[in-house]
Amino acid sequence: MKKIYTTLIVLVATLTASAQGWPANYDGVMLQGFYWNSYTDTKWKTLESQADELSQFFELIWVPQSGYCNTLSNQMGYSDIWWLDHKSAFGTEDELRSMIKTFKDKNVGIIEDVVINHKNGNTSWCDFPNESKNGYTLTWDNTNFSGICQDDECNSSSNLSKWSTGGKKTTGAMDTGSNFDGCRDLDHTNATVQQNIKTYLDFLLKDLGYAGFRYDMVGGYAPKYTGIYNTSAKPTFSVGEYWMSDGKTGLVNWINGTKVEGVVQSAAFDFTMKWNINNAFENSNWESLNSDALANDASYARYAVTFVDNHDTYRETNNKLDANVCAANAYILTMPGTPCLFLSHWKDYKGTLKRLIMARKAVGINNQSTILEASVKGAGYVLKVQGTKGTALLLLGGSQGVNTTGYQLVAEGRKYKMYVSEGVDVSAISAITDVDAKTESTTTMPSFCQVNEGETCAFFEAPVSWGSSTVYCWRWDNTYNYTTNSWPGTSCTKVGTTSNGRSVWKWTFKESDKKSQSSPNQGIIFSANGKQTGDMMFVNGGYYLEDGLWDSVLSTTAIHHVKGTSDSTKDAYWYDLRGRRLTGEPTSKGIYIYQGKKILK
Repeated sequence: MKKIYTTLIVLVATLTASAQGWPANYDGVMLQGFYWNSYTDTKWKTLESQADELSQFFELIWVPQSGYCNTLSNQMGYSDIWWLDHKSAFGTEDELRSMIKTFKDKNVGIIEDVVINHKNGNTSWCDFPNESKNGYTLTWDNTNFSGICQDDECNSSSNLSKWSTGGKKTTGAMDTGSNFDGCRDLDHTNATVQQNIKTYLDFLLKDLGYAGFRYDMVGGYAPKYTGIYNTSAKPTFSVGEYWMSDGKTGLVNWINGTKVEGVVQSAAFDFTMKWNINNAFENSNWESLNSDALANDASYARYAVTFVDNHDTYRETNNKLDANVCAANAYILTMPGTPCLFLSHWKDYKGTLKRLIMARKAVGINNQSTILEASVKGAGYVLKVQGTKGTALLLLGGSQGVNTTGYQLVAEGRKYKMYVSEGVDVSAISAITDVDAKTESTTTMPSFCQVNEGETCAFFEAPVSWGSSTVYCWRWDNTYNYTTNSWPGTSCTKVGTTSNGRSVWKWTFKESDKKSQSSPNQGIIFSANGKQTGDMMFVNGGYYLEDGLWDSVLSTTAIHHVKGTSDSTKDAYWYDLRGRRLTGEPTSKGIYIYQGKKILK
């Protein structure tokens, strides 16, 4: 008996150690199968009908929280109530089970959006429903409310009467993370709460058939609890949404915080890379791609789930990527980490994304592939990554002087060219004939677009369909409107016509147009003749097309006046291509201006 007992201990220890949250050397690609309010596109039956197509390109599909929220319409699942009842705005439970099975049969795992930071009451703020189904049972303390944090906002004097008679307060421990005031914050130190979550996760994996978890708002509770839950459930795939203000350090601390007996239990979305992507692809600040992120750190790339946009960032002007979406997706599909593509991008640029995905697969890039080169060259960026079947070479922006001998061009578009090494089988890429539903413009900023010293301005290339009417600009931030605060704003000045016959208009800020106002967001809009753009991120000197920011004039022509060799006195300072004076001679690779000359370092 002693020998058998010892063997069992070893077996249990081995199983525990193998539950590491995300596989090593994983070469799959993930799709976020929803966007905010995607009630039609994300219906379980709609996704299931696309299984033959999606399974050719994706190994994982992340779907919304599928539990019942006491309504079957207009509910994304983030105010969860029922954990064992899975009818929702996206379909019935039978339709959910059918979708999961159909994809599983095609070797595609469905990732559940797990919301356990908080929970909604059934009939009032704090009464959680007891549930029993298929041998699974959930029981909550609806007498002393010990499963809810004592510092939850429901305990304020103004809120007590709204959820409970007699002014009774919740009795859980203090919250171990940040507060969420939309629902009740669960006390993860509570044994009953922990057991209910373990039961819930087991039900998701073993009864419904989910392949893994996307944990919502993990900054709301200590990371060790994710480790506890995953050690119990043993999902193959687990990724946390750690969207906090402490950058890569916070992501690393969260990942390490999930460890059980020294073993990491979950991956994390690479939000640091997301912000680097915005800076690079909106502002041509390519050096930002070399800033710290999980995916470019060999110690953490395995646990990096990379993305260009998600359901939250896409609906927020200041977080959404406004320009060069295909180039940004080419970047994450070339990098280590596990790329997670966004459904809205998939719908708009399906043909392009299919080619890029197949290029990644053809080369054999996985989440721990080696980065051979990642550098700023000329006016662009060069990324070279070694896969198991070959090498991928990605040129971004206006890269110059890169030797592509020994490589095959397999995909190109606005601000990117994707190559794979000769000898790599590209037949699957060549076989794709899909045409994108949306076309990213391929334009060149006209030389007549100039930014004067100290000027705040923006340029807009008006579509031919807008006619010849004067273009107006509407520019605002949280505290001011810079265009009179009277719609449609201030008129722009036509500064020229492009080679393809489009008018280019320039807005220049005047101090007299600045008016106080309050707004929850900020941005810029151009309009004319009853037509207008969407809300776009403002970049000084930005060159805008109807579908978003194309580039910044300042990123290529920002040197307004630097004394050159013909000047009587030479300027002794170094400048970057945005016209910013540096504190000394630069050490990073790139093009700089020194004493009136371009210097390549």
